Amino acid sequence: GRPVVGPQLWSNSFLPGQFQGTAVDTNDLDVEKLVANVRHPYLDREQQRRQLDVLQALNRRHAADRQQDSAFDEQIRALELAFQMQHEATVAFDVSRETQSTRERYGDTVFGQSCLVARRLLEHGVRCVQVYYVDKKNKQPWDTHNANDKRHRELCADSDRATAALLYDLKSRGLLEDTLVVWGGEFGRTPYAQNDKDKELANAGRDHHHTGFSMFLAGGGIRGGLMYGATDELGMNSVENRVHVHDLHATMLHLMGIDHQRLTYRYSGRDFRLTDIHGRVVKDLLA
Repeated sequence: GRPVVGPQLWSNSFLPGQFQGTAVDTNDLDVEKLVANVRHPYLDREQQRRQLDVLQALNRRHAADRQQDSAFDEQIRALELAFQMQHEATVAFDVSRETQSTRERYGDTVFGQSCLVARRLLEHGVRCVQVYYVDKKNKQPWDTHNANDKRHRELCADSDRATAALLYDLKSRGLLEDTLVVWGGEFGRTPYAQNDKDKELANAGRDHHHTGFSMFLAGGGIRGGLMYGATDELGMNSVENRVHVHDLHATMLHLMGIDHQRLTYRYSGRDFRLTDIHGRVVKDLLA
């Protein structure tokens, strides 16, 4: 499924164009519908290859006169990758190749089957997979400004089932030690209720809250069985072993073998670090 915010969640932002994500809509697991235009409606593979070769020759000729603009080279690489994906994607996305018992372990929900697709993509060599928690009726189900208690019980049950199945499969296939799993969002929910005065208290929700919330990490060099940090007695603010988002990113980059202080990308005439001018590797989290 796709979240309500849309392409800005998977765009390359100020990074080079080859880092742009490919959006996949898992509301329908038909391989032909998962990725838009994955097959050409009129040309077979050989005809497409010849057509692409001509187009790429024109693109390279065009790019040679505009060497200051990297967008052309990025487009050339993107077109070639898209062509190569047509065959590989139809295999990787085809969850019908899985046993019924495996599909049931993940749960018959959009999130559950998305986690299964994610595992298949990792097995086929995809280096980064991002799963958004949506369902067929709601593109942001965790945004519980009402009915927080009821909805979170349902969401947590679905999430726990699918996440456990994903971690089990990654570990049993020898993939977990090389795969970093990060589960979380950009904020949590308030420790106090949010409710309009004319509504039933039982239907109360919780507002956005960013000063104390939890995420979990597994695999990829993360130390298992560790609970890190704590909030105050109200659950309002993080007060012990605080981890800023820049610290999280620095740690993730470290686990991928990248020094966040040295990695920069030039954008609008300036070099940017992915952790801005902040960030520290949280070594207590490392195995």
